[in-house]
Amino acid sequence: MRTVHVVLPDIVDDPLHPSGGNTYDTKVCAALAELGWGVHRHLLPGAWPDADPAARGGLAAVLAELPDGATVLLDGLVASGTAELLVPASSRLRVVVLVHLPLGAADTVSGAVPVRTRRDAEGAVLRRAAAVVATSDWSREWLLEHYAISPQRVQVAEPGSDPAPVATGAPGGRELLSVAAVVPAKGHEELVTALTGVRDLPWRMTCAGAVDLDPGHVRRLARRCEEEGIGDRVRFVGPQSAGRLQHTYAASDLLVHPSRLETYGLVVTEALARALPVVATAVGGVAQALGTAPDGEVPGRLVPAGDACALTGALRDWLGDPDLRDRWRRAALGRRGTLPSWTATARTVSAVLEPAALSA
Repeated sequence: MRTVHVVLPDIVDDPLHPSGGNTYDTKVCAALAELGWGVHRHLLPGAWPDADPAARGGLAAVLAELPDGATVLLDGLVASGTAELLVPASSRLRVVVLVHLPLGAADTVSGAVPVRTRRDAEGAVLRRAAAVVATSDWSREWLLEHYAISPQRVQVAEPGSDPAPVATGAPGGRELLSVAAVVPAKGHEELVTALTGVRDLPWRMTCAGAVDLDPGHVRRLARRCEEEGIGDRVRFVGPQSAGRLQHTYAASDLLVHPSRLETYGLVVTEALARALPVVATAVGGVAQALGTAPDGEVPGRLVPAGDACALTGALRDWLGDPDLRDRWRRAALGRRGTLPSWTATARTVSAVLEPAALSA
């Protein structure tokens, strides 16, 4: 049996902190097993990518226990900041790094580590890896532009999607949804500003996502909503279980995702799997996630990151134009039928792992 050791932050299974990266890791591990791989997960505690010496010692112990030539797939949160461990290990193990988010990209990760330091460490790891898996075309191009990596060693495994029932929607499109941790990088400040700009129209906004990562930020947003007179129309409901989130998607009309940076934007395809149109920022790989219907129609609109006026305009158009709502909904339904499966994602990852496994 082909065997792969998958090294992940232990937060991957935390239901209180769901993320696109965690979903990707979980789905791909399960799909690789269905494709015949022996998948051995190694979950590491620690505040990755800025883990303390004890957590890094845990990674060192895992690597030391693996047999020579073992194929190891490491989440980039663990791998990209641990050059002191991964560079030496790459001479003994077949290391493949799964990069959800390039840590060297400015402002992608909070913390005290300078961007230049992150880039130096990440570049050293990726140049020594047997292969690199990126989750979007944008991410691959970023890695190739900033690090001296052979293009043949960086492959894109676009995230998959799960089949889901079509959201019914309401004629007026009033039920708006945001699915993201409530942190500054996800653009909730621009969202509140945009919602204030359409408070003369009927709508309700549900913000589903972790509220404990930056409690001060959440309090400031809630206070702004109250001051702007929309506090009774914006709900911060925290993270939701899979079943509850299914219900929330089903009861929604439009996903609004004003993130300031996304490698791909898995919530975009989660919405499209339910034929929900999307208004999102044109950052990273979001355009790839949004895609088009087979007839070329876009199932929503992309606006510039940080541009609350453009976001206001998109929401006003959606809420005020029945024809536009119909077009976007038809396009979302068409795009729904073109989304890749998680099995397709895993096949791509498997093909990347295969040369390493066979040569071990």
